[in-house]
Amino acid sequence: MNVHLLLSAGRGPQECAWALARLLRRLEADATRQGLTTARAETVPGDRTGTYRSVLVRIAGVHADAFAASWTGTLCWQAPSPYRAGSGRKNWYVTARPCEVDSPTTTFAEADVDVVACRTGGPGGQHRNKASTAVRATHRPSGIVVVVDTERQSSLNRRIALQLLRQRLAHTDEAARRAVTTARWHLHDELVRGNPVRTERPRSAR
Repeated sequence: MNVHLLLSAGRGPQECAWALARLLRRLEADATRQGLTTARAETVPGDRTGTYRSVLVRIAGVHADAFAASWTGTLCWQAPSPYRAGSGRKNWYVTARPCEVDSPTTTFAEADVDVVACRTGGPGGQHRNKASTAVRATHRPSGIVVVVDTERQSSLNRRIALQLLRQRLAHTDEAARRAVTTARWHLHDELVRGNPVRTERPRSAR
């Protein structure tokens, strides 16, 4: 099983990007201990070396979904700022949310299309009605229906109907891809400070 988890510093200060890098390493180490594999599918670097504004992590293995759930929500890295000496603030927040990275692409097959003759009205429709050259094509998996009566031969109308179905399915897939991308960007604005589901700290040197 593969799960994608998006870690984001949101609009927080540079310390949040620093905290994200440390939480990411902690998450990766935790996954390894549980027999899971991780990969950084996408990274957006922060202003300072070794920091990240966001990272998309792919988690693979048995119970990857449960592991991702244990890291989902507001995460806190508790440590003094490395950039502002004397700052009293020690809690730096990051959000982690599962997200979709791809939308399924519809495979078009003529075997999935029902094409039947139908009658239409309008100018010139009387001749077409007698010949029943209009066709109605239904793509069963998606439910998309098109009616074509522009040509006087049903075979030509059938060909046009199949082309229209392909185009509409392609447009539907593209809209789904845009929706996935938009949803991912909205996750960056969902950072809630306080009430973290996990609080991590630097480990003391021994």
